[in-house]
Amino acid sequence: MSSRKQNIYLAKLADDAEQYNDMVEFMDKVAKTAAELTPEERNLLSIAYKNLIAGRRASLKRIRSIEKKETKKGNTDNVSFIKDHRVKIETEINNICDRIFNLIDSHLLPNASTDDSKVFYLKMKGDYHRYLSDSKTGPARVQAAKDTLEIYKSAKVIALNLPSLTYRDWGLLLTCLFSTMRPSCQLRLRAYDAAITELHAVREESFEDTVLIMHLIRDRVTLWTDELRCFQ
Repeated sequence: MSSRKQNIYLAKLADDAEQYNDMVEFMDKVAKTAAELTPEERNLLSIAYKNLIAGRRASLKRIRSIEKKETKKGNTDNVSFIKDHRVKIETEINNICDRIFNLIDSHLLPNASTDDSKVFYLKMKGDYHRYLSDSKTGPARVQAAKDTLEIYKSAKVIALNLPSLTYRDWGLLLTCLFSTMRPSCQLRLRAYDAAITELHAVREESFEDTVLIMHLIRDRVTLWTDELRCFQ
């Protein structure tokens, strides 16, 4: 068994065992070879990093909520302890994002030979800039959001050459960055309407993901429309 096949097998094994630190290590080794990743290998890489960062993003959300409650109570000692822990989680998120950025810029994009691969990696890079933005506040958050926007725009330009539903969630991810609800609702509705007319053209292996994303768009539009009515 070649070292590449061995690392792929070990990555799948780590995935089954939910050992995502190990899975990332194995997929990093695969990604740093000169050969372009196959669609299966790309998905394994995405799964590894997404699960690695997901727990920390959830932890950050919870710790910020606790910090806010303790601040309101005036428990300054507790707030100090919580802040230290929050900074630790934020640093871990930053490190994971920097790691995938380096991998994409130094190995994955240079080796990508198809538009499909390029959009996949640019979208992935945009996703992690979005996660980075979520972990920051103030000017740093604004800058990270701007970086995300530019990367998603780059992905969109290339995606225009691909089947319209292949990266149908681009607009969905992009609008998640912004707090203004009305433009976002309009964008989501257009994405939903465009997708529903072409649902018959979706490849079988992509059908379930497509339907899931479309339901997400519709549910979010419904929620935000209700919120808008409260202010009218």
